[in-house]
Amino acid sequence: MNNRTKTLWLFLMLSTMLVAKSSTVNYKATFGIFGKVGTITNKITQNEKHYKIETTVLLAGMAKTILGGQREHYISEGHMENGMMVSDHYIMTTNKKNQKKIKEYHLDHIHKTVTKHYKKWKNGKVVRDSTQQLNFYAKNDLLTLYFNMDKAIKEKGKVYIMKAIGLEKQKGIVQVTVPSDAQSARYKKDLGPTANWYAKARIVQENFRKKSGDILLSVAADGFIQKAVIKDILMFGDAKLIRTK
Repeated sequence: MNNRTKTLWLFLMLSTMLVAKSSTVNYKATFGIFGKVGTITNKITQNEKHYKIETTVLLAGMAKTILGGQREHYISEGHMENGMMVSDHYIMTTNKKNQKKIKEYHLDHIHKTVTKHYKKWKNGKVVRDSTQQLNFYAKNDLLTLYFNMDKAIKEKGKVYIMKAIGLEKQKGIVQVTVPSDAQSARYKKDLGPTANWYAKARIVQENFRKKSGDILLSVAADGFIQKAVIKDILMFGDAKLIRTK
């Protein structure tokens, strides 16, 4: 997989984190010269005790050709704790041509451990099957991180350090900056002026112009993420995610 392909899929993978509070929430993704590169559908069920999130990423156009029709499906299931989602079980499934990969995480909140089971098939045959315990613990996975963010953010003008399962290379750490109203000019330029609050998530990845890049988020008064922009992707500039439903 070359750098262009890695960068394109990085954008789509990160986009799956942008979940909003609704039974069905859809987004379209655009990426520089590629135009529309995919759609993201989130289905959420929740009651006072339990929740389940299902996210599907489908590619379109040139992106579908470059990535060999790759499809992603994410499932997060767990329990509610003080109004917040706490992940118990997180599954990431990737299908591409003759390959299939599943990463399955089990979170033990009593012992504060996370076990990861990774399995890969090629031409219908298992070529890898491994289990390991991660060297960090978190209550969030990639989906619940953003679903919980509206409740986790208590005030503007602060930097929050959060953790999420699914980001092993960063030991789960995500730095989220929430600007004050006076600091929001840059965000309004990229995301529009009508958001209730804005945020920036810092991601470390080699395909940014620098060693790290920013995901800018626009959050409406009802808690929905309406738009996201990923900044400074090498050679291609910015990528955008816009809510359609």
